[in-house]
Amino acid sequence: MQSRTLGRTGRSVSVVGLGTWQFGGDWGPVSEQDAAAVMDTSVESGVTLFDTADVYGDGRSEQLIGAWRQANPDVPLTVTTKMGRRADQVPANYVAANFREWVDRSRRNLRQDTLDLVQLHCPPTAVFEDDAVYDALDALVADGSVAAYGVSVETADQALTAIARPHVASVQVILNAFRLKPLDRVLPAAREAGVGILARVPLASGLLSGKYTTETTFSEGDHRNYNRHGEAFDQGETFSGVDFADGVQAARAFAAALPEGISVPQAALAWIVAQDGVTAAIPGARNPEQARSNAGAPDLVDGGALDLGALDSTVHELYDRWFRATVHDRW
Repeated sequence: MQSRTLGRTGRSVSVVGLGTWQFGGDWGPVSEQDAAAVMDTSVESGVTLFDTADVYGDGRSEQLIGAWRQANPDVPLTVTTKMGRRADQVPANYVAANFREWVDRSRRNLRQDTLDLVQLHCPPTAVFEDDAVYDALDALVADGSVAAYGVSVETADQALTAIARPHVASVQVILNAFRLKPLDRVLPAAREAGVGILARVPLASGLLSGKYTTETTFSEGDHRNYNRHGEAFDQGETFSGVDFADGVQAARAFAAALPEGISVPQAALAWIVAQDGVTAAIPGARNPEQARSNAGAPDLVDGGALDLGALDSTVHELYDRWFRATVHDRW
């Protein structure tokens, strides 16, 4: 597995990581045994980056990772977590006292004295512009509670505001074949500043698995059911904000353009990690087979199985046809 430096953290991480939102249950139930198997397989496949958040299962995802790390203390691993979504999403909550409480809780959950990287979890726009927020984060670094900090964002403008801050190590942004806006300004700005980019929702909530039809349904507790139109949180988090039926058709066209034997999710991940400025993609996995497949995506590029030029043309053609008019200016 190829590795890259995660921005200003200085840490080397695999270009495909493991996202663990699914461990919290918002994608349907995942047992402790299944979660452990996914982590085992990911690491065996070369993954050295796990991403989580304090809100995933109200801490369950962090706790599962913490237990896994305790059982595997010698495995080189970077764990990035996020904070802030357990509280009301108002700027007044993003203050030093809350940061201390949230970070200490994550430290206990993850069984780490010092968090590798903590990210503000898609806070209101005003938070990105508040000097006191960054002073409070700097204080957490100074006292050893966190080694570095970054942000997770909803919009390109939020990402650009954060990148301009001198101590922001990384930005986590939705980037996939159906959400291309970060290519315009965010990736170039991050490259110039030396800020890492973590591509989240890289498979568009499963649309880029290539398995869905317009008849596919999801369980009541799955955000792909209850948040399809932004009923619970930002619509962009579910299917990247694209219309589900359009996404199904675009995924079919994406699949049809691939060489025989190349899976849709592997090609989608390979395209992401090939983008100049991306540090890593962080797809989720609910079972070892998915984890192994995700981790194998970079091999398609290294082994020459994919023509990146042709793949890039396909991505842009599909985006212009199906999504640019409806999603490009929203986020």
